[in-house]
Amino acid sequence: MREKQANRRIRLLLVIFAIVFAACLGRAVWLQGVRAASLGRQASLQHHESITIPAGRGTIFDTNGVQLAIGEQTTTVYADPRQVTNARAVAVAAHDILGVDGNDLYAALLNKKTSFVYVQRFADPKLAARFLSKKFNGVNGYSEEKRAYPQGNVASQVIGFAGTDDKGLAGLEVKYDHELTGKAGKQVIVRDPFGHAINVVSSTSERQGRDLFTTIDNKIQANAQQVLLDTVAKYHARSATAIVLDPHSGAVLAMAQAPGYNANNASHTPQALQTNHAVTDVFEPGSVFKLVTVSGALSEGLVTPQTTFGLPSCIQIADKCIHDAEPRGYETMSVAQILSRSSNVGAVTIAKKLGAPDLMKWIYKFGFGKTTGLDFPGESAGIVPTYPDQWSGTTIGNVPIGQGIAVTPIQIASAYGAIANNGVWVEPHLVQRVGGRTLSGWKHRRIVTPAVNDVLKQMLTGVVDEHGATGNEAQIPGYTVAGKTGTAQIPGPHGYTTGKYVASFVGMVPVKTPRLLVLVSVDQPQGSIFGGVVAAPAFAQIAKFDLQYMAVPPDAPVKQ
Repeated sequence: MREKQANRRIRLLLVIFAIVFAACLGRAVWLQGVRAASLGRQASLQHHESITIPAGRGTIFDTNGVQLAIGEQTTTVYADPRQVTNARAVAVAAHDILGVDGNDLYAALLNKKTSFVYVQRFADPKLAARFLSKKFNGVNGYSEEKRAYPQGNVASQVIGFAGTDDKGLAGLEVKYDHELTGKAGKQVIVRDPFGHAINVVSSTSERQGRDLFTTIDNKIQANAQQVLLDTVAKYHARSATAIVLDPHSGAVLAMAQAPGYNANNASHTPQALQTNHAVTDVFEPGSVFKLVTVSGALSEGLVTPQTTFGLPSCIQIADKCIHDAEPRGYETMSVAQILSRSSNVGAVTIAKKLGAPDLMKWIYKFGFGKTTGLDFPGESAGIVPTYPDQWSGTTIGNVPIGQGIAVTPIQIASAYGAIANNGVWVEPHLVQRVGGRTLSGWKHRRIVTPAVNDVLKQMLTGVVDEHGATGNEAQIPGYTVAGKTGTAQIPGPHGYTTGKYVASFVGMVPVKTPRLLVLVSVDQPQGSIFGGVVAAPAFAQIAKFDLQYMAVPPDAPVKQ
């Protein structure tokens, strides 16, 4: 009886073993045969990881090698929630060491449906190393560059900024994004079941982006910005813009505006403050545009500086009577006096003698109505009424004095730069070298003959030097200055806006061989509105600093 019972148990045990063996065999066949490919892929993904090694973005320098935009080395810490074994400990340590929100991180680490969570992006490398030294399962880090701007608000509207992923978003950062962006590297690594790297299977080195060397001089730029800030504060103006140009090379030494912003805080800065008004915004230039009218008449041989005109208190053009800014009676003025005293009546009289077709020819010759070609994104071409389609009966009275036409500050600066450069216009530019390649081939074109140019410089000198001229406040002791004032009323939807003006001054120094061309434009000053009062002193402050900084010898005796 006992023997039969024992045999029965042995047979039952054998049956159980057979069933278990059959199940294991079936499972093995299923895994190795049917599921082998898919499980192999999962295993590969589980142990092999492809990591992109970000390439450093090129540095942006000023003309003297001062860093304007750099890449700061940081460490980005991340986690794989599926491999994290102690989410609470990770969250607490991240809060204590890195300063992150522990509650948010803890909730993210509990989500096992995702395989990637930032613990902290762009962490301080030392703090990140301290955190990673705790060797939490499923937690790793990698080096990553963060864009920074050491000079803060200096040239921020020019340099622009790059986004979180080192992609240029504004200014030179976006214009030269392709050159500044490097080529990322790649690593394939093997991790153990706890997420720790145990081997590097393959590696491709990254290539750094190319450096950018601008024409901007950090000192000249910073000074111009400070002068504009003081001017805006003094006259409670909406904004102000300045350009400092080397008229012979076309290099922009400064392109400033106020108010400005700190490029390190670009994401929290209104778009209006990020805009580079010198390039993208247009305005009616007012009397600074009279240079075009006078240049055309001189070049066509219609007048000389000594040619005189009898000028009434106002001149009737169609249904509009145009008068000078300051009330006066009938007066005889020479062409030189018309320019130095900025007579609207005189400028229109000269324009009528020149004629609309030739006036348009000279407007285009000076480069208005098209972009200058400046290497900056979003440059405006301005607005020029096409003759005769867009001209009305009053246009011949508006355009010669800088009304009914819209230009950019860089267009005005370039036009006057041509006069400073013996009548030859040079394409303005902001970058002189990319990596090891020096840029060249800037466009040149002659606008006026050397003889006419000498006459224009002499007349523009009178705008500053002659008693009672509009530009007396632009004088710089020890230096000869030539330039022109401008006071333009701002147009609105229903005509010109009462009480809103743009005051400007553009000038060159020293006159014989100008080293600098400086433009200052002040939008909506209060109290005083005239370019000779508001903008000319700012010009003098900017130019005086630059002349001393560049060690330009004085060329005129100081008046006692």
